[in-house]
Amino acid sequence: MIRTVALAFIVVALALAGPAARAQGISVESEDNRYTFNRADDGYLRLDGRTGQVSICTRRSVGWACQAVPDERVALEAEIARLQGENAALKKDLIARNLPLPGTVKPEQSPPPKGEEPRVQLPSDAELNKVMNFMEKVWRRLVEMIVTLQKDMLNKT
Repeated sequence: MIRTVALAFIVVALALAGPAARAQGISVESEDNRYTFNRADDGYLRLDGRTGQVSICTRRSVGWACQAVPDERVALEAEIARLQGENAALKKDLIARNLPLPGTVKPEQSPPPKGEEPRVQLPSDAELNKVMNFMEKVWRRLVEMIVTLQKDMLNKT
């Protein structure tokens, strides 16, 4: 497990450090600069510049052998998509049973019916007054800071 996590960390670091490694001359030169190699505990990590596939290359009794490192990103994205679908189905089920959604979860807004314009909800007068008061305080503080700065600059000369 620790080795898998360490290998995944190395893969991410390799993907981020690929351009820097090329700038430092660590890449193996070929006619198209397809592969970049970085030293790892058991050998070298090989990054395919075209596909993004990472392989671990180790010395064997018959020579060098490279094995592809499993791409966990695809599995994680599939799991996220599955959980999002399950979450949406659970929300619909709770709403259909007239049960409240837990915590801060809000129902998804359905689009307006065809031919009907979406409604824009403007802020209330109270909300607008709060924002205006806040902006006025910020403006006054900014002006005070500028005046103080000008006074300080005049006193220094």
